[in-house]
Amino acid sequence: MNRVIIVTGASRGIGAATARLAGSKGYSVCVNYLHNEAAAREIVREIEKAGSSAIQVSADVSSEPDVKRLFHTTRERLGGVDALVNNAAILEHQTRLEDLDASRLSRVFATNVFGSFLCSREAVRRMSTKHGGQGGAIVNVSSGAARSGSPDEYIDYAASKGAVDTLTVGLAREVAREGIRVNAVRPGFIYTDMHASGGEPDRVDRIAPSIPLGRGGQSIEVARAILWLLSDEASYTTGSFIDVSGGR
Repeated sequence: MNRVIIVTGASRGIGAATARLAGSKGYSVCVNYLHNEAAAREIVREIEKAGSSAIQVSADVSSEPDVKRLFHTTRERLGGVDALVNNAAILEHQTRLEDLDASRLSRVFATNVFGSFLCSREAVRRMSTKHGGQGGAIVNVSSGAARSGSPDEYIDYAASKGAVDTLTVGLAREVAREGIRVNAVRPGFIYTDMHASGGEPDRVDRIAPSIPLGRGGQSIEVARAILWLLSDEASYTTGSFIDVSGGR
């Protein structure tokens, strides 16, 4: 049976690792991206080289029309949607709350929160047995920041991920009887280029000595947790979280 997955923000980091791993496990993969078409196209080539189908689709998950087009294109070109990974997220430069403004809050919450809601809504409309679907699974990529609050750095990002945690629990209970499982992973300090967006590319190296395992994590380590939650091995798991954080 052909399984189709949409991975948002899949041109880099955790999203890219998840898309590649999903392809290696037989999924047909929609690689969503916003700006970096060349990177998305390369991931598609890697997935196809490994023997699976893949497409790249540019869409801004904070835009309702873009999200509708993302799901429509996936169904038209790959044949449906069985799994969704809400990975697309942004953060901005490290700062304290007193220096935040409304425009920054709007940007962060539009992508990280509204995007996850909109993509989940479109997935439910297609997966739910209530709507004639065959069921499916959603994994939200949250963050350890949802628990720590990320003081002096990214309180807004942390709060957005706290909202994603609440979405995970609420939606899991809402659609449990409709064949859809909803879970989340909470990565800790992972080596991705997102840290450069916050103004500190070497942030993981700075924090690593305080992590019980003594190192930062790799994107593939998060991807493995995501694919397990999507798999039949996690068939009795919903509304749950895996902290991929090295023990911190």
